[in-house]
Amino acid sequence: MQAIILAAGMGKRLKELTNDNTKCMVKVNGVTMIERMLSQLDKLSLSNITIVVGYKGKELQEYIETLNVRTPINYVNNEIYYKTNNIYSLYLAKNYLLKEDTLLLESDLIFEDSVLKKIIEDPYPSLALVAKYESWMDGTVVTIDENNNIKNFLDKKQFRFCDIESYYKTVNIYKFSKEFSNTHYVPFLEAYSKALGNNEYYEQVLKVITLLDKPEIKAATLGDESWYEIDDIQDLDIAESIFTTSKEDKLTRIQSRYGGYWRYPNLIDFCYLVNPFYPTTKLLDEIKANFERLICDYPSGMGVNSLLAAKYFGIHKNQIVVGNGAAELIKSLMEKLEGKIGIILPTFEEYPNRKNSGDIVAYYPNNDNYAYSANDLISFYDNKDISTLLLINPDNPSGNYIEKKDVLKIAEWAQEKRITFIVDESFVDFVDKEEAATLIDEDILQKYPKLIVLKSISKSFGVPGLRLGVLASNELDIINFIKKDVGIWNINSFAEFYMQIFEKYKSDYNNAINEFKKVRKEYVEKLSEIKNLRVVPTQANYVLCEVRGKHTAKELTKILLNEYGIFIKDLSTKKGFNGQFIRVAVKRPEDNDKLIQAIRSVLQ
Repeated sequence: MQAIILAAGMGKRLKELTNDNTKCMVKVNGVTMIERMLSQLDKLSLSNITIVVGYKGKELQEYIETLNVRTPINYVNNEIYYKTNNIYSLYLAKNYLLKEDTLLLESDLIFEDSVLKKIIEDPYPSLALVAKYESWMDGTVVTIDENNNIKNFLDKKQFRFCDIESYYKTVNIYKFSKEFSNTHYVPFLEAYSKALGNNEYYEQVLKVITLLDKPEIKAATLGDESWYEIDDIQDLDIAESIFTTSKEDKLTRIQSRYGGYWRYPNLIDFCYLVNPFYPTTKLLDEIKANFERLICDYPSGMGVNSLLAAKYFGIHKNQIVVGNGAAELIKSLMEKLEGKIGIILPTFEEYPNRKNSGDIVAYYPNNDNYAYSANDLISFYDNKDISTLLLINPDNPSGNYIEKKDVLKIAEWAQEKRITFIVDESFVDFVDKEEAATLIDEDILQKYPKLIVLKSISKSFGVPGLRLGVLASNELDIINFIKKDVGIWNINSFAEFYMQIFEKYKSDYNNAINEFKKVRKEYVEKLSEIKNLRVVPTQANYVLCEVRGKHTAKELTKILLNEYGIFIKDLSTKKGFNGQFIRVAVKRPEDNDKLIQAIRSVLQ
């Protein structure tokens, strides 16, 4: 068996990275793509490797000569690379295709060794390697039947997003038998090139071949094997995080992204916190049905969006402001409030990060569960010089919860002390200790004008992509300040439409919350059975756990990410902790079980 690598392209989308070298000479974590690929091919005992060069071809050849590749290498030069596509590059190498079985690869790929193993060990002689289509993918898409026959190569006109569940993306690695090349591919390649020219793609030839009664080529489907096609700098960034050889570096790269994990289809995110049982399919279908109108129309201004939020929560529109996520509201609020602020540590860092460290008066719960009561807070802050007190309830990350009547006791105390009392109740809907735990209530806001209530719609309602949060208070000066402080169109049309319709799905939301509470109970019980893991009681949609035994929290986090594709929150650097702690989200049972099995296998 031999290999043919197509490496003639210019790689314009990688901008300055390809000014002085070819696309395949771009480095991924310090190693060029061509070096990595040749090293992998060199292990296969191939008869030879043919590389079709073009742009910066001389530089590429000189570079490859420094790599000490044992397999003999041939070069084919595409002199008109700047005005042809890869069909011409492969046409130039067609005589090599005719000689023996061939692995055909494009040079802008990075993949783990098991990807090549998949196609080589498959007994079928001619194969196209494919992977389940994901939304971030671009390029040739195919459909296959239950016997892995390729039914069709789809072009852009045939592509339909409503059918993506049945689509597979070509990985651009093929295995052609000598017979297939002689009887099918090369004859059609020659005919296609003569008829339609050289500015086409070699997959078009395969598309024609699949129309035959016996096309003699099937699909081999990848599972969890990692691969990536690098066309631009964003692809390069993703590939570096997937293929880094350092467990530490991979964790750092994933942590620094703060989301966008749909580009990592094999990653299970237990770090960021959302409702796993909401929104419903029906609600999403209603948004989809209005997609075209929403993407083409401007959203309303703050006045209308305040009215929509006020309607849902049953308060006056002057008492509420809608934010681009709770984070936007926190930023504006923290910049408005002056003086010292009481904060319970450890906490959600968005609040203390918006204040000078000298303005923070910290309370540290003196127990293993980081639990505290209303009386604890009142007693500690009663003689402290603070103008604001922050309570996250349930607390993040501990999951500690103070019941509503006791929170109102703090509100009464704060009112007497003329202290602004901020209650972040982003996770209060997950509480099972009492009903109607929210403080966003007309009578409560009227009675306690120093009370400010924040709520993340993203977390409770499972729509973090919409970036929605609300702040409610009868302190109208603060409400008006924030409304002027944020942008005139601070939320988009999709977020506004969601607020417009979500009231009619209230019963579905309540059902989702009830389902969540049952799943959380089972989840906590199973986590509690794991040796070397101490589980802290929680009323939120996450669980704080202390890691015991020989592993640190960071080590466990790295192992779960690198070996199991599971991303959790490492709390080892968070201020206020004494011990090794992690935070894990509550997800659907099938994902919860994967996490439990993985942690058990590591810690036990």
